[in-house]
Amino acid sequence: MMFRLDVPTARGTVLNGVLFRTQEEKTADTIMIAITGIHGNFYSNPFYYNIGDTLNKENIDFIYAQTNDAFGQIRTINVKTKQREIIGSWNERFACTDEDIEAYLTFAKQEGYKHIILAGHSLGANKVIYYLSRHHDPSIEHFFLLSPANLDYMMSGVTEREKKMILAQEERGDGGRMLPFPFMGWVECIADTAYDWQFSNLLNNVHTAKDGDFSQAEKITHTGALLVGTYDNFTDGDSAEFLRNLNNHMPTAEDNKLIFIEKTGHTYQMKHQEVADDILAQLQEWRRA
Repeated sequence: MMFRLDVPTARGTVLNGVLFRTQEEKTADTIMIAITGIHGNFYSNPFYYNIGDTLNKENIDFIYAQTNDAFGQIRTINVKTKQREIIGSWNERFACTDEDIEAYLTFAKQEGYKHIILAGHSLGANKVIYYLSRHHDPSIEHFFLLSPANLDYMMSGVTEREKKMILAQEERGDGGRMLPFPFMGWVECIADTAYDWQFSNLLNNVHTAKDGDFSQAEKITHTGALLVGTYDNFTDGDSAEFLRNLNNHMPTAEDNKLIFIEKTGHTYQMKHQEVADDILAQLQEWRRA
């Protein structure tokens, strides 16, 4: 069963997710929260349906957890100001990551789930890394990173001229105005958002190079699982080695599980059910431990 889930953040912005629950009343003691990436909505990432339905069959609840950028624009109401607001990839700020994740965690804790798995796909996985590097919350039992995004690769097409335009707009106090070009060629956004992507490094925490900046991963104390498709072109090269490189920088590397989905890409085309089955198998293994 699917239910719309509206969770308020500390700043008042309401995030819209979907709760896959086995029954109308909570019976499960385990829940997996999956933080979405940029434009990582049901339309572009239909594998979320497979995950939710598969986990529900084994009495595990699941939250498809949209953050600010699941769509280009999302109409919502701020519970503090009572004003309508439009959020989305056009005005997301990476510094809100903690608040966004905590909004969903607060719901899970209030519902009384004994076992909470914090997951994220694509940029959502980068957000989970950022969050876990700063918060060592024992109520989060494990993490599940699904295809973390290599931001350096994603932004490789941003020209020097475009970078200078972003900085110039910031310097003259116009960070809240739209850029005159689509960032990365496909994201219509304000200069503040583009600055976060290009210059803040808040979520630029996964790299191809072994000597990349893995300072966030090095602070993670939770154990978990990391999954990627072997044809994932967001990794800029060997996706399996990309995942191993990330794991090798975690203090919990030896206890983490690496899962490789053969012959599929960043959104698991033709392998949606295999991904869901592998996630279920890992969650069941943790439950038996």
